[in-house]
Amino acid sequence: MRKRSFRALLVKLWAYAGILLVLGTILFLFGYIFWKGGASISWDFITQSPRGAVLGSEGGIWPAIVGSLYFTLVAIVIGAIPAIATALYLVFYCKGRKTARAIRLVIQCISGIPSIVLGLFAYSFLVRDLGLGRCVLSAGTALGIMILPFIEVRAEKAFGEVSPQMLHPPTPPPPPQRYAIAKLVLPQCRGDLVSGVILGGCYAMGATAPLIFTGAVAYAAVPDSVLKPAMALPMHLYLLVAQGETSMGAAYGTAFIMMALILICDLLASIYAGRSHKR
Repeated sequence: MRKRSFRALLVKLWAYAGILLVLGTILFLFGYIFWKGGASISWDFITQSPRGAVLGSEGGIWPAIVGSLYFTLVAIVIGAIPAIATALYLVFYCKGRKTARAIRLVIQCISGIPSIVLGLFAYSFLVRDLGLGRCVLSAGTALGIMILPFIEVRAEKAFGEVSPQMLHPPTPPPPPQRYAIAKLVLPQCRGDLVSGVILGGCYAMGATAPLIFTGAVAYAAVPDSVLKPAMALPMHLYLLVAQGETSMGAAYGTAFIMMALILICDLLASIYAGRSHKR
């Protein structure tokens, strides 16, 4: 009994230490970045467009914020739909083990592709071969492919936890499988699906490498079409840091805004998933 209680105490201490370490790391990162870039953050910095001969010397990052949201929304549309459809097929329709293994192997291979390689693929195929040019659609496609495995794994896990009695209730006659999936399974898994899609969008929002070749530019107005290029927060941050000490204040301010957006989206995803599970 003493050994068990001692082990339980160690597990609790280890868990509490892990939680404190994670929270401490997050608070330190936010605090350090705000300390470095807090002087640059203002309402004008958030709501105005960049101005001046040197990037970040005047104005703000509003086009980069909106551009990042555009890139993220396109990536979610392109990545989430096939990801959820693949998860549905693997859990409810796929009967062959070899077929399921082959599909999961492809998903794993996609997840292992470096993001800059996805950006190079999108540049070669979409920007040059298809003639789309550097635009939100080209970059969003690269980001969508990048987050597809992320969303698929979480969707497959959510569908796999559905009770078999929901699809095959004991009371006859059982509903058609399509009806049960549409009316029972998807509503029950909605919280996990939405949170997985939002987290995948956060993953896309922070990516820089795919944007370099495909759609992000140094200066651009807020785009009115997915066939136009746009600014993006991670690309803007990269360019500011590359300029050196003269732009580091604006770089830290941009990093803080981007981290705050991602953290807010993460919290919203967690809250929505938690409320969905309570229903």
